[in-house]
Amino acid sequence: MKIPTSDPVEIDIDAIHKALANPVRREILAWLRDPEVYFPDQDFPLDQGVCAGKIDARCGLSQSTVSAHLAALQKAGLVSTKRVGQWAFFKRNEPVIEAFLAHMNAQL
Repeated sequence: MKIPTSDPVEIDIDAIHKALANPVRREILAWLRDPEVYFPDQDFPLDQGVCAGKIDARCGLSQSTVSAHLAALQKAGLVSTKRVGQWAFFKRNEPVIEAFLAHMNAQL
């Protein structure tokens, strides 16, 4: 169910709930909240996001599994992706996260 918000942000409540139902995805979001703490050795500036390879390494799961988790987070709008050459960088989509939290706070 897509919910319009007072901001120009539209959130898909069902996709977000589905994404957050998995503990690995919640952990990835927590790591992306403080990338300086969890990914200090990244060669690229963290302001563009965290390289998918660094997230793979931290998860300790297969690349395809981590890729599926990142795709679910992206589909829900919880993370944004930036491609630079052959690399994909992920960062939290704070406006969507804030809109989701505000919606949940108001509705429950």
